[in-house]
Amino acid sequence: MKVGVLGGTFDPIHLGHLMIAEEGRLKLGLKRVLFIPAGQPWLKADIEITPAIRRVEMLKLAIADNSHFEVSTIEIDRLGPSYAVDTMAALNEQLTTKASLFFLMGWDSLAELPLWKEPDRLLQLCRIVAFPRPGYERSDLATFEASIPGIAQNLVWLEVTPVDISSTDIRRRMAKGLPIGHLVPAGVDRYIKEHRLYGS
Repeated sequence: MKVGVLGGTFDPIHLGHLMIAEEGRLKLGLKRVLFIPAGQPWLKADIEITPAIRRVEMLKLAIADNSHFEVSTIEIDRLGPSYAVDTMAALNEQLTTKASLFFLMGWDSLAELPLWKEPDRLLQLCRIVAFPRPGYERSDLATFEASIPGIAQNLVWLEVTPVDISSTDIRRRMAKGLPIGHLVPAGVDRYIKEHRLYGS
């Protein structure tokens, strides 16, 4: 059973996240896709993020109509910084031994992979699936091999429709009183306004 994993702050989740997850699911033949909101992202330690309960509730609203999507709070439930290698190790213990994990990440995150905690061990726990992000170039695989030996055999380049949507831009638009209904699911749009998130 192939299981996709899409991690992130999801502050907030947007249509770009959903499109990546669905295209990845179809093209890779994934049985399901787990959306894993970060508890305390170590790369964003100096950035204030929305409380986890709000981000989880928005995620659940966003995926409610897709039976192949699930939310996992594994990183929120774990104390301390969120590291992908710890999450993948825990997921491998939770899931059946027949499950194979596919970790979806944008080219921007892939470029930072050598800086992550135990990237070589991460490769033993899952396949890395990299998808294009607007404004970022595809990384040179030879350079990766020098810093993370074996990644070439464990990396899948996923060709998907690039979506130029970012949570940062959504937060900025809300702070300025601009509409975001074309960027997030309707339920998420309503939730943000009802709870006055991002300066709405």
